[in-house]
Amino acid sequence: MELLKNWYKRSFSDPQVVILGLFLIVGFAVIIGLGKWLAPVFASLVIAYLLEAIVTLLQKLGMSRMFAVIIVFLLFITVLLFILFGLMPIITRQLTQLVQQLPDYIAQGQTLLKQLPQHYPQLVSAAQVNGIISQVGQEIAGVGQQALSWSLSSLGSIVTLLVYLVLLPVLVFFFLKDKDLMLNWVGGYLPRERSLVTKVWVEAEVQIANYVRGKVTEIFIVGSVTYITFIILGLQYSALLATLVGFSVLIPYVGAAVVTVPIALIAYFQFGWSWDFGHIMIAYAVIQALDGNLLVPLLFSEVVNLHPVAIILAILFFGGLWGFWGIFFAIPLATLVQAVLRSWPRRQEEGLSDPGQGESSSA
Repeated sequence: MELLKNWYKRSFSDPQVVILGLFLIVGFAVIIGLGKWLAPVFASLVIAYLLEAIVTLLQKLGMSRMFAVIIVFLLFITVLLFILFGLMPIITRQLTQLVQQLPDYIAQGQTLLKQLPQHYPQLVSAAQVNGIISQVGQEIAGVGQQALSWSLSSLGSIVTLLVYLVLLPVLVFFFLKDKDLMLNWVGGYLPRERSLVTKVWVEAEVQIANYVRGKVTEIFIVGSVTYITFIILGLQYSALLATLVGFSVLIPYVGAAVVTVPIALIAYFQFGWSWDFGHIMIAYAVIQALDGNLLVPLLFSEVVNLHPVAIILAILFFGGLWGFWGIFFAIPLATLVQAVLRSWPRRQEEGLSDPGQGESSSA
């Protein structure tokens, strides 16, 4: 009991710590409690935050903010239209083709499995292979039922998507145009003495900005290079697979390994055990090596290093809370938590290094 009492006095005797704690509680409560209803607002804030860097750059070149906002907003609309009417139809068409081709792939896979007892009788028996085939069949049937139920209820999702497509551009424009006005309005309701909150935000903001903008750039570069490479090598479903590879960079250490499985399977079913299959896998390995050893150090040179265990825990925790956006912001949020822990009052004799910091890059 005395330990808790001493910790409470040490932590909350400073009013600045209390204010920081309230900020964190209110912020997470709003995101968790209202995230479902305010999702378009949060998504628009993220996009506006990304575009603000371009607006600031144009202002440094001598443009007025309004003119810079208009140019950047038109660029955003152009990219959005390209994604909707250029990229999405290709991905949708290839996904449909893959689903139609899936029974043939399953049949080929079953044939290969049935041949295993003949080649490796000491390792695999016919009964084990039949059990695996039966289990896979049950899993596929379950996935098919889920897909059918999703298609029957997809009308609501389509309506939600249309609402997003209308609200997002409008919100992004006003967030960019009236940024200072909104920040001043919010600041008017905050305590004047919030030095600790400001310190934590200043420490984390540089890292968050660098990570978010760098990660978007990495997704675009890795996805584009992968798509061009797969097109040159003649791999089927190049756009779909390149999209998976691009978004796989959101999950360090795990994403690239997971995406290797569909790439290897599709390449094998298309080319068999041949040099064409080898070329696909070698090219993919080279892309991953260049991403990890060249692109990541260039884009994330200013990001605070986090231990791999801290990164994985952040991805699991925030991804479980907020899905895709939780995974996307897992490392920035971990960086924010690290900044809070650094600023939180501790005993003077505690000179231990931050357990979240390590030698591995957060990207």
